[in-house]
Amino acid sequence: VDGTEQWMMKSAEGRDYRIMVSLPEGDVPYTGGYPVIYLLDGNAYFPAFHAAKRAQDRLRGAIIVAIGYPSDTPLDFTRRAFDLSPPQPPERNDPPQGGQDLFLDFIEKRLMPKVNARFKVDQDQRSLVGHSFGGMFGIYALFTRPELFQHVIAISPSLWWQDRYLLAHEIAFTEKAHAGKLDLTHRSLTLLVGDREMAQEIQDVRSLQLRLENLSQYGLRSDFQLEVGEDHMSIPFRVSARVLDELMSTRRF
Repeated sequence: VDGTEQWMMKSAEGRDYRIMVSLPEGDVPYTGGYPVIYLLDGNAYFPAFHAAKRAQDRLRGAIIVAIGYPSDTPLDFTRRAFDLSPPQPPERNDPPQGGQDLFLDFIEKRLMPKVNARFKVDQDQRSLVGHSFGGMFGIYALFTRPELFQHVIAISPSLWWQDRYLLAHEIAFTEKAHAGKLDLTHRSLTLLVGDREMAQEIQDVRSLQLRLENLSQYGLRSDFQLEVGEDHMSIPFRVSARVLDELMSTRRF
């Protein structure tokens, strides 16, 4: 596809990843680098995001780095179930789960250095976009490694997963912020959910955003958006242009 390239990469444990890159267009911005957007479930969502980016001049200066798998299916359920999830007790660990920290290590220690070596990247404009399990993973990344991404966009995050395991991480994150141990300056979390999703899931996402509003005093901007007419599977395709627009127009300080 025009304006793209693909790489194969391995994690430290030997897991194969297909990396799909939407190349930046135009001159390097005055910041000295292009904004970079890491996109989860790349097989499914890269085509829509790349097309949305190329359709509008103001979006073309972004690098989109989509992380996918060697398989040809849009969503590799076995691989993503491992990469995007917390550990499970043995009796519930089928398919295998619990790879979220290994996957974050792959992004931080292998993928990001390769992207930084290949392109001029604005290190103050690194974003992560994920849907469903990927949205849950994005929130986990914010709570446990807030220095990795300035902006996280979580589309229909699976907050209910494993008895709402993210709550413990949210509490620890909030306590560290109140204790002055986190620098959340210029950090943002955008939560999007379709109005045709389950009422309880919509409410859970809204409640998370309301709780996090209290951290705006430390710099964290949080936002909740309800997408009219969208359900859990349609929403990531329908919001791609707006997500890119939001990430490309984020205020710099």
